[in-house]
Amino acid sequence: MSKLEFGLDTFGDVSVDLDGNPKSAGQVIRDVVEQAKLADELGLDGINIGEHHRDDYAISAPDTVLAGIATVTQNIRIGTGVTVLSSEDPVRVYQRFATIDALSNGRAEITAGRGSFIESFPLFGYDLNDYHVLFEEKLELLVELLKEQPVTWQGTTRAGLNNQQVYPITERGKIPLRVGVGGSPESVVRAARLGIPMALAIIGGDPARFAPFAGLYREQLAINGMEQLPVSIHSPGFIADTDEEAAELQWPHYETAFGRIGRERGWGPTTKMHYMSEVKSGSLYVGSPETVAKKIAYAISSVGASRFDLKYANGPMPHEHLMRSIELYATKVVPMVNELLEEVSVRA
Repeated sequence: MSKLEFGLDTFGDVSVDLDGNPKSAGQVIRDVVEQAKLADELGLDGINIGEHHRDDYAISAPDTVLAGIATVTQNIRIGTGVTVLSSEDPVRVYQRFATIDALSNGRAEITAGRGSFIESFPLFGYDLNDYHVLFEEKLELLVELLKEQPVTWQGTTRAGLNNQQVYPITERGKIPLRVGVGGSPESVVRAARLGIPMALAIIGGDPARFAPFAGLYREQLAINGMEQLPVSIHSPGFIADTDEEAAELQWPHYETAFGRIGRERGWGPTTKMHYMSEVKSGSLYVGSPETVAKKIAYAISSVGASRFDLKYANGPMPHEHLMRSIELYATKVVPMVNELLEEVSVRA
């Protein structure tokens, strides 16, 4: 069995202190840097920082935060989760990440996606009617830019390029790219057509229901005559010493975050019954190290993934609890998942 990779994701949720008092966005950003330092010290493979433009998330410029993380870590790969490419300029995305790659000695990576919110469209002057063409064209351009060769490109969403070399060139000659997919067949086929590794955002329900998307991706890669590429999973969770402690600590923060999103989108109320259902049998990885390890091993096996990224901050959870969750993930969960999947491989 090839080596599995384990990372972390965060959107920089605006958190509270242990007394329940809200923290400033600045302190949350500094806390995220500390969380990344801990993940690096504990040997995790990667950390991805999300992009949002609203008051419940502190990070609107993840690449700037990543530049800071680059200078205080040694080994961990640092990337986005995701870069909202529809409202970005791919040329600037390339340039900023080439700079992060220099600061980190070759540890930068990009996960491009549409994002789960649309606030960046009015903020940067984009029309939601162009939702599909913006992402399609900009992703194709970014793929060309990441080859680090002169680019000739024409589209409708920005000025064309004619044999244009974009700088700086990275020392390793490439920046890894993944595309975040929420589960639409069109997105899966696009990722395969462009030859981009796929990151599946599985945020609810049995992860096995995403197996057909992984199968479609691999089938399309074969049809296009491409080698098989890695599939990764992004899912939310929180780890404590016991199942009961983890569920009770996470619940009020989950209710705050998903209750607000639900009200904004016209969903029904966020109930503890639904929350516990996801904890027990869905894609919410909340529990003791043993419980979470078993769920992650099942998800990886179901999809055939080679990387799992735990979205460890879900609502205004205090920094101290997040640090403990990261510690348990790295020191307890990851070794258990490897052991469980090694046992399955041996039996097979």
